[in-house]
Amino acid sequence: MPNSKTKGYRLLGHAGAYLKRSRKLRVGFKAFLKDMLFILVGIFSAAFGLESFLLPNQFIDGGATGISLLATEIFELPLPILIIVVNVPFLILGYKVIGKTFAIKAAIAILGLALVLSTVHFPEITQDKLLVAVFGGFFLGAGIGLSIRGGGVLDGTEVLAIFLSRKLGTTIGDIIILINIVIFLAAAYFLSIETALYSMLTYLSASKTLDFVVDGIEEYTGVTIISNKSEEIRVMISEKLGRGLTIYRAKGGFSKDGGAQKDYDVIYTVITRLEIRRLNIEISKIDAHAFVVMNSINDTRGGMIKKRHL
Repeated sequence: MPNSKTKGYRLLGHAGAYLKRSRKLRVGFKAFLKDMLFILVGIFSAAFGLESFLLPNQFIDGGATGISLLATEIFELPLPILIIVVNVPFLILGYKVIGKTFAIKAAIAILGLALVLSTVHFPEITQDKLLVAVFGGFFLGAGIGLSIRGGGVLDGTEVLAIFLSRKLGTTIGDIIILINIVIFLAAAYFLSIETALYSMLTYLSASKTLDFVVDGIEEYTGVTIISNKSEEIRVMISEKLGRGLTIYRAKGGFSKDGGAQKDYDVIYTVITRLEIRRLNIEISKIDAHAFVVMNSINDTRGGMIKKRHL
């Protein structure tokens, strides 16, 4: 017969497991709502860019959206239907290459965009070609970027680029450039060279906006520091800059006199690009001959990094 103490432990164990499951559900539900909010705002931003700027002026973009816009101008078919039809192969490919969750969110985003384009009508803002190219690309890029932040896509071209890059051994960027070259050459042939040139400007505006929305202004930089005064630098980074860091124990691989290689500490920290100048100044104050290596980081998670909250 189990005594009351054993029963108490069991009850505590059950309560702990219940709280753990409950916490996982809350975290998952909050993440789902956040993703859906990103996708929803992204849908309306992209629809606004398309209806208020690009469609009335016969401008196109790159990728699957550009293919849909080009087909709309050539065959006079409804854009919402074309967006779904063009992206279906990319959704199937995304399911195989990336996963089920991504494919579901991407399908929700694309169907949502088609629905908004069919039911919500935004007014034409301007006919100035430069403004149309810049701001049409801006709102479309922001919409695609927000949908990516939500775990989906409004344009499936990158899925194809990921797949082909694995098969052909090329970079994703190279594949995307090749796809867009074909699209803009077709625009020059079927529409006009001027329209194709303005559409390239639209694509540049959209791609830069997408990068900004996904990565943000706080692009992160990983910094590796090798110095004889590593302890002073450690104190400066943790106390003056308020940043977390990691210390590696390393051994030098080169010695001029052929003697034993020296052991030393290697400091690694992550800062935003806005803090690079200050870090360099502070390191120079401690050790002007310190060896510093910096590399770009797209994003970070956890730690003592001041992140934007969206």
